[in-house]
Amino acid sequence: MLGDNRPLDRGFRQEAALRNRLIVAALWLVAVVFVGASGFHTIGDGQWAFHDCLYFTVITLSTVGFGETLSGMSEHHYARLWTACLIVLGSGTLVYFVSTFTAFIVEGDLGGTLRRNRMKQRIAKLRGHYVVCGAGTTGIHVIEEFLQCKVPFVVVDRSRERLVELEERFNEAGLRETDNRLHYVVGDATEDHVLDEAGITYALGVVAALSEDKDNLFVTVTASSLNPKARIIAKCIEVSSRPKLLRAGARAVVSPTQIGGLRLASEAIRPTVVEFLDLMLRDPKQNLRIEEVTIPDSSPLIGVALKDTNIRQKTRGLVIAVRFDDGRYAYNPEPALVLSMGATLVVLAETEEMQKLRDGLKSGAIGRL
Repeated sequence: MLGDNRPLDRGFRQEAALRNRLIVAALWLVAVVFVGASGFHTIGDGQWAFHDCLYFTVITLSTVGFGETLSGMSEHHYARLWTACLIVLGSGTLVYFVSTFTAFIVEGDLGGTLRRNRMKQRIAKLRGHYVVCGAGTTGIHVIEEFLQCKVPFVVVDRSRERLVELEERFNEAGLRETDNRLHYVVGDATEDHVLDEAGITYALGVVAALSEDKDNLFVTVTASSLNPKARIIAKCIEVSSRPKLLRAGARAVVSPTQIGGLRLASEAIRPTVVEFLDLMLRDPKQNLRIEEVTIPDSSPLIGVALKDTNIRQKTRGLVIAVRFDDGRYAYNPEPALVLSMGATLVVLAETEEMQKLRDGLKSGAIGRL
């Protein structure tokens, strides 16, 4: 479990209680209608068809005042007595159901339920997405960056109130595209069925951004067992937790305290560089990013010198480094550098231009000049 053993949140319990009340009220109403119709059918000795008895029961409980639709009721001694009892006892059940159903709509639960069902259907269709475990002080920045870069992802957190707040905040900010909106699952990220609901089987990677190292360790173990191919990035607070997370299956471990210290040092030593990087990341007009893209096996770029490619012309992207398949890096590569199969390009470009580059590599539009 994450942290303490408190329930997910008060809103979740209230919703579950109201849903249970609605189910109970509906069952009682169905039972009363069935018993009422059966009573009329029995009293009439089969004279009235069951569907006619059912219809008369419904209009009796609703008190619409259509009159006696069953012919010859006066000839059966207990028919009107049964009707009176049905009105007195059954109307309360109908009122209880209507009031519960009204509360379900007024309090937003019906709309919320339909919205969550649609979200579950969208999550089930996701492939190659990321699962972000934790929407706290660290996870929120991961979410913002994924949304800016239009990376599909699912957030897992125990607080429904927190997730609904984030959904309203981001989805109302114009990020309404099907592949660029906040998807979430309410639950404990250390539990298998919660990660399954988030589509862990088809996920490209997992970000464990919970507040405790032991929780991130548990998430890492669980995620690596459910999807060994997923790239797991884990947050750690204590330095001693780093080797444990790596042994558990994390591909990379990030320490916010270490990064914070490096940032403080950079602000002191190289303030202009830090200012440039901040502006690059925060500029709403350009939305520049340093991203990576791997050259596919069938790409026409294979065996072509960097100067002879149309990367710059097609995407305005600037290749600042190349990682070869054997792990070597070429920083600030020479124009004569020949690209090989499996090489990864580190590119400085706007988000939309990067998408053009990825699509062009898949379709073959990015190649020789």
